[in-house]
Amino acid sequence: MKAYIDIGRRILDEGVWISNTRTGQKTLTVIGATFEHDLSDGTVPVVTTKKLFWKSAIAEMLGYLRGYSSAAQFRALGCNTWNANANDNKAWLGNPHRLGKDDMGLCYGVIGRAFPGIEDDKPLDQYKKIVTDLSNGIDDRREIMTFNHPNLTHRACLPACMHTHHFNLLGDDLYIESYQRSSDFALGQPFNHLQVAFLLLITAQITGKKASIMRHHLSNVHLYENQVEIFKNQQINREPMALPSLKINPNIKSLEDLETWVTMEDFELVNYKHHEAIKYPFTI
Repeated sequence: MKAYIDIGRRILDEGVWISNTRTGQKTLTVIGATFEHDLSDGTVPVVTTKKLFWKSAIAEMLGYLRGYSSAAQFRALGCNTWNANANDNKAWLGNPHRLGKDDMGLCYGVIGRAFPGIEDDKPLDQYKKIVTDLSNGIDDRREIMTFNHPNLTHRACLPACMHTHHFNLLGDDLYIESYQRSSDFALGQPFNHLQVAFLLLITAQITGKKASIMRHHLSNVHLYENQVEIFKNQQINREPMALPSLKINPNIKSLEDLETWVTMEDFELVNYKHHEAIKYPFTI
């Protein structure tokens, strides 16, 4: 929480106003920030200066790991974050590649689980390759899953913001370095930070490794103009609380388990104490 507040103050103190043609809103922006958290102590980095709807954050990452391409699939998991981008994004609604209601196109998990091949090459299941390698104690320094395909961004309702995850194995200790091109700091960032932690924890569990340190690297970090006063006058002045822990059903032992029967009932955020929720505007 201290790191989150420090970066928030940096945005308010040093941020530069930038116009955004896609959203039609200005953002108060800084470039470059990193979160680091050691998951081996049992805690997870969950924002406490407001209520985080943490199940939706985990459901979204689970949907990515399943390769979901429809907002309806995410809704079935209890995650509504893709409804607007799939169905209310004017640019996407007019895109000839859109398949219809709720279609998200080729973004996030679709690329992560089936990165398109070249000519006759089969699509690469990046996450399955990582899980297989780590389960066998292999780290070739290329245990990378990207949700970004630069030549196919026109076929996605939204190019991936948190686009790449790099796993590293030292003995039985598993690390992750995650990279994010664009950080909606007030609304999206708390989601994304927990998602990195969850990705490391669940990957460690199904590969038989121990979750160690996560680092979450942000590039363009911003507050939208309709968020700045709310963030400055409410959230940043609240006193942080102790971090909770995430309990994961120990019966989740494989990638196949993740792909088939796992639901949000298999996760519990223990001792999560927080301030009341803050309603930030969502910008499409």
